[in-house]
Amino acid sequence: MTMSPPVLVVTQLDDATADVVIEELSRRGVPVARVDPADFPDTVIVKARVDASGLGGEIQTATRTVALDEVRSVYWRRPRPYAAPAGLDEQEARWCADQARYGLGGILAALPGAHYVNHPWRNRAAEYKPAQLAAAAQCGLRVPPTLLTNDVDEGRRFVAEYGPVVYKPLYNSDYTDPQGHALTVWVEEVAPQDLNAGVGRTMHLFQQRVDKVADVRLTAVGDRLFAVRIDGAPGLDWRRYYDDLTYTLIDVPPGVAKGVRDYLAVFGLAYGAFDFGFDSFGMWHWYECNPNGQFAWFPAHITSQITAAIADQLQQPDQDRR
Repeated sequence: MTMSPPVLVVTQLDDATADVVIEELSRRGVPVARVDPADFPDTVIVKARVDASGLGGEIQTATRTVALDEVRSVYWRRPRPYAAPAGLDEQEARWCADQARYGLGGILAALPGAHYVNHPWRNRAAEYKPAQLAAAAQCGLRVPPTLLTNDVDEGRRFVAEYGPVVYKPLYNSDYTDPQGHALTVWVEEVAPQDLNAGVGRTMHLFQQRVDKVADVRLTAVGDRLFAVRIDGAPGLDWRRYYDDLTYTLIDVPPGVAKGVRDYLAVFGLAYGAFDFGFDSFGMWHWYECNPNGQFAWFPAHITSQITAAIADQLQQPDQDRR
């Protein structure tokens, strides 16, 4: 019996969001192979070739062998960083990791005919907040006044003019305390007197605070939009208060829906997790889009709908999913 073309899931082992999609694909009888680039070269073997017919060969994991030219779709989630074998000195390890990144990474990003959700290079391009802000405004989404600067005086002027203002990190880097505990930089309100010489040490993002009554997480899978109203957060950043939150599926206004779909087109994304603030007048204020955002923490009746939409994309990439 001939196996149908597989879906390749590029992620680490403990990824709850990928797990629910893999379970759904398996329930549908779709072959799935999971690969984590950090397992190369210890438990991942690559035999790739390029000739007049293009890229071919195979990739072997501890449990699967996948023909590179038969992959129907790639679900690019959250793989660990490329690594090197143990026992090498720092320079050799860095060299081997770079060869893996540009070798294996280049192969995984060039699978012939595969549909990507999302392509890793498009994910990377869509992670830059200034590009996000510019694209959202271009697409007609309501973007709060925002300042990007390393000038403390300019920051103070902006806070005085547009206050109340919040500070947001431009990228969620790994950050730990001296004991090795992971730390998170939350969205916080700032006053002019809070800004000091530290502003001059790197780029900062300041944004007018939205007078919101709720938050909205809108998950876009192709043309299918799943908007969830989030209530119950006692503070600015709802991610700090998961135990207090309630979730309600709501309709998406036509103007927001068009802006979201146009935004996906700008970056060439098949998936995006958009965050909005919802005010008392019913206006949606755009905050950001995570091109690889989580969704499996929603209640089951919401998670299952998003999971099915992603599985549809991966299972039938050539079909119109509108």
